[in-house]
Amino acid sequence: MCTAHRLFLRRSKLPTGSLATPLHLSGVQPVVQHLARKAHHIVMTTFASLGVPNALAEVLSSQGKVDAFPIQADTLPDTLVGRDVLGRGKTGSGKTLAFSIPMVARLAGQLPGNRKPGRPRGLILAPTRELATQIAAAIEPLAAAYKLSVTTIFGGVSQNRQVSALKGGVDIVVACPGRLEDLMKQRHVSLDGVQITVLDEADHMADLGFLPVVTRILAATPPKGQRLLFSATLDNGVDKLVKRFLTDQVTHSVDEVDSHVEAMTHSVFEVDGVEAKKKLVQQLASGTGRRILFMRTKHQARKLAKQLTEAGIPSVDLHGNLSQGARDRNLLAFSSGSARVLVATDVAARGVHVDDVQLVVHVDPPAEHKAYLHRSGRTARAGSAGDVVTVVLPEQRKDTAILLRKANIKVTPVRVTADSPQVSELVGEQARYVEPVPVKAVQQPRQGSPRGNGSSRSSNPRSGGAPRRSGGGGGGQGSQGGAARQHAAGGAGGRSRRPAGPAASRTR
Repeated sequence: MCTAHRLFLRRSKLPTGSLATPLHLSGVQPVVQHLARKAHHIVMTTFASLGVPNALAEVLSSQGKVDAFPIQADTLPDTLVGRDVLGRGKTGSGKTLAFSIPMVARLAGQLPGNRKPGRPRGLILAPTRELATQIAAAIEPLAAAYKLSVTTIFGGVSQNRQVSALKGGVDIVVACPGRLEDLMKQRHVSLDGVQITVLDEADHMADLGFLPVVTRILAATPPKGQRLLFSATLDNGVDKLVKRFLTDQVTHSVDEVDSHVEAMTHSVFEVDGVEAKKKLVQQLASGTGRRILFMRTKHQARKLAKQLTEAGIPSVDLHGNLSQGARDRNLLAFSSGSARVLVATDVAARGVHVDDVQLVVHVDPPAEHKAYLHRSGRTARAGSAGDVVTVVLPEQRKDTAILLRKANIKVTPVRVTADSPQVSELVGEQARYVEPVPVKAVQQPRQGSPRGNGSSRSSNPRSGGAPRRSGGGGGGQGSQGGAARQHAAGGAGGRSRRPAGPAASRTR
């Protein structure tokens, strides 16, 4: 038995010899093939070795991506040959590339076709505008290698740019369900030419009440097309989608549904009251690395971002009341580093993927354990380490203990103040004070998206990435949106060039 097989057996705690026969047989059960394949992935993890075309492997290599993560290594051998796949993995596991690679590879190779107005050949459904935008950003460099075109469709912005792109012909559409169905009803787009359909974060779709719309969309795609469904769980009706729309699918699970990342450290900090909590949160936000602070309400998220900025900690907010332009600018400020802190409601728990987030703080503990896991998943992504802190008031201790037990998180709460050694050790080096400069309210520009999505006039929650009640869609309107809500004090570079949105700042 080779070293790779011994290592796999030791990790999976299978009896010696249980893989010996299946490795030399064809036609065995898919689950056995899956286990055998995992043994080989210990020594065969490069994208090239998994059958990814050279053109795509070169694009990935130029981005520093040579070795595949487990969900990619597991699914690519099946997706690249056209199998339907159900992928189950925790957040931050690399699912976006797991479906982007086979979609581009197959549309460019095995499934060639002519670009036709209003008839895309590839469709990716995502629950939020943020996630749709980031999926598009990930797949565009791959598509460019074969001159395939990509466009996004979501609400909160004018549909004019989206309709124009569809009329010009597009190969791959990354869409939120509400706006896509609107355009289907207006006959701007037909899905009868879709050859590959991806449903990402299907469980989040279910949580947001999108499954009826998703069902109608999937029913409009050809039944013989390839379908890939990625979901952390199969509850709330997701299992019905699998039974109806996937054919002879292969299931790949890289982790337990409720598992947390091994490189993620969890802490529970108990405080005596609201004032002590305020001081603790400011201290936790004061480090040099990126932080995401989660709040229950949009108002509190906006308020905290403003307070932190005024305290010399550049911060931006993210929630459902922001227009798409304001969201884009705030995310750009956070990802570029001009704002070190993102204060968010649960709209960001699934839809935001920013590398190197060092700390996630549950300023307000979430209502249920799945939200805790998804919020926490903004750190320790793709093999990196990260810390998660839950701040608990006396009246929240019982509910928080129940929540953590359901999330399978074992941690001993510690009573702290802002000056406690445990807090100082977690925060590490403090960033320099950044003096905020007042910014005058500016009228929201008509062009709400950097992609030229048009004016942000739509107030229909069905057109957005999520219903209004979820904080994920609709795109809040009015003069309060846009630049008036850009609380970031900018980067520590003083007058250096900065992305649109965050206020200018001076460092001292």
